[in-house]
Amino acid sequence: MILPPATLGMLGGGQLGRYFVMAAHRLGYQVVVLDPDPASIAGAAADHHIVAAYDDPLALRDLANRCAAITCEFENVPAATLALLEQHTPVRPASSAVRICQDRREEKAFLVRAGIAVAPYLALQPEEPIPAQAGVLFPAILKTARAGYDGKGQWPITDTDQLVTALSGSGAACVLEQRLPLEGEFALTLARSPSGAISALPLVQNWHSGGILDQTRSPAHAPKLEAEAQRIARHLIAALDYVGVLTVEFFQVDGRLLVNELAPRPHNSGHPSLDNASCSQFELQVRALCDLPLPARIDARPAMLLNLLGDLWQTGTPDWATLLALPSLHLHLYGKGEARPGRKMGHITVTGDDWQAVQETIRQARALLGRPPH
Repeated sequence: MILPPATLGMLGGGQLGRYFVMAAHRLGYQVVVLDPDPASIAGAAADHHIVAAYDDPLALRDLANRCAAITCEFENVPAATLALLEQHTPVRPASSAVRICQDRREEKAFLVRAGIAVAPYLALQPEEPIPAQAGVLFPAILKTARAGYDGKGQWPITDTDQLVTALSGSGAACVLEQRLPLEGEFALTLARSPSGAISALPLVQNWHSGGILDQTRSPAHAPKLEAEAQRIARHLIAALDYVGVLTVEFFQVDGRLLVNELAPRPHNSGHPSLDNASCSQFELQVRALCDLPLPARIDARPAMLLNLLGDLWQTGTPDWATLLALPSLHLHLYGKGEARPGRKMGHITVTGDDWQAVQETIRQARALLGRPPH
């Protein structure tokens, strides 16, 4: 075990890293953040912020020398960086697992090899001819193989001409994925320690708008789906030989679950755990990193999460006073400087003892924020 007051390392400086810093501090650890942005919100909360690129060898050596173990807050840290750090200090999750999650082609191929159902897809290159079988997938979504998130790097496709234009414009390797009639979207966040212990948050249900998470219900209260999600996620975490926090995103199609994506980190849909669960996803991340005991069971009260995007600030500062007057509403603002449209600036979570009360409060919150009814 790595016990406090040891120093832990975090690659990445956004809100997920910031919450990790806060969870680590509560448990008595110190944290060093490496992120190239001098205004990093995780760096501001940490004990030390190394302002450097993720491939800066001197900065990586400094980080490794300072830290007893290192993790990351997003999957686009270069796998080569993680592999270099692994030569000097424990890195969890390992570069081998993160490398798979960084590339949709690698990820989908891994899922197929593991016997996990995914939406029908094709891997495409902009300089290669469109395969004849691409038309079978229409209507579809074209996604860049790397670096896409929150709807970025994605294009709806209905015919071959549209596909040719989008693929050429992407300038990158892509995955063409059949658009399926979804009955629901779900996510499961779980953690595995170096000792092999596994702990999971309850399954949550998600709703998206414009490719960005809009609202999350926690717990999902879908026992059959939760059992299936647990089975799939535990199989994947074993197949990856994974240590750390992993989030598995699911599509529900024809009553069964398909895996959409893997996130080798805490996830936006896990944020309700900050307010409604006996152990948050960020405490799980610290515990798994340090090989501390993981909770055998994580209980969660009814909760609904609503993301706050930069669009809300375009007509002025939202009326926080009126919003905070709503019962059992928890406001989380991340401290980001510039409120850009589509940028996640914070979230609210409404908790309660019954779903009816929680849903009524979230309905009022959406109305106050000028958001359409869900």
